[in-house]
Amino acid sequence: MRHGDFTSLAARYVYRPGYSPTVVRCLIRFTGTDRPGASVADVGAGTGILTRQLALSGLTGSAVEPNEAMRREAALQADVMESFAWLAGTAEATTLPQHSVDWVCMASAFHWTDTRRALREFHRILRPGGYLTVLWNPRDLERDGMHRHIDEIIRGLVPELERRSSGAPAYTRDMDALLQQDGWFGDVFFTEAAHLERMSRDRFLNIWQSVNDIQVQAGPDRWATILRTIERETEGEERLTLRYRTRAWTARAQES
Repeated sequence: MRHGDFTSLAARYVYRPGYSPTVVRCLIRFTGTDRPGASVADVGAGTGILTRQLALSGLTGSAVEPNEAMRREAALQADVMESFAWLAGTAEATTLPQHSVDWVCMASAFHWTDTRRALREFHRILRPGGYLTVLWNPRDLERDGMHRHIDEIIRGLVPELERRSSGAPAYTRDMDALLQQDGWFGDVFFTEAAHLERMSRDRFLNIWQSVNDIQVQAGPDRWATILRTIERETEGEERLTLRYRTRAWTARAQES
């Protein structure tokens, strides 16, 4: 398995948690995409976790995803995806027309991009004054004992682990500067809110089996040990209530 390749994980990726409804509502109002005729591009849409929330909020637009297996899983949710056209494309080459959208989102995916090329492409497809939001929904390690306990186990087994996904602080601490580095975007606005996810133990285990970066760094043997340990630690727990935090950076497209 390679970093960023979710082909074999797509069927489990659908179990992942969503994003704070409070943050999503706030950003829709801030970007003005609740007005008639506004268009949104969810880039790196995966299996449509954020796309679904946007669609249920009444938004329309395009969902851009490079991985065919992820798009196939998204297609199974067609009942709420009809307002979004699904396209094969990347952050660096979305295939969308110039100045065609009002808001570009990247949920839990910006860390996989060639940043400068992606920002240039986002600026190209945005209408003048449009917005870009990059967001993540990391586990709330400070306030959730189960998350923290599992994290400690993993770091004990893989001490060299370096996380970039899930909005890890090492990656996001300079996000303002990263988004503004070439002058395509400015006026960065940060939004954060906690949210709870209630789920079955089976869903929780599926979420862990969808993780790419830890699996790649741990290797097959240690990854198998991690999964067995998580199964053991949650044994007897039929339902779980877990804490997550949605963290979002929104920037406005600058004049060329």
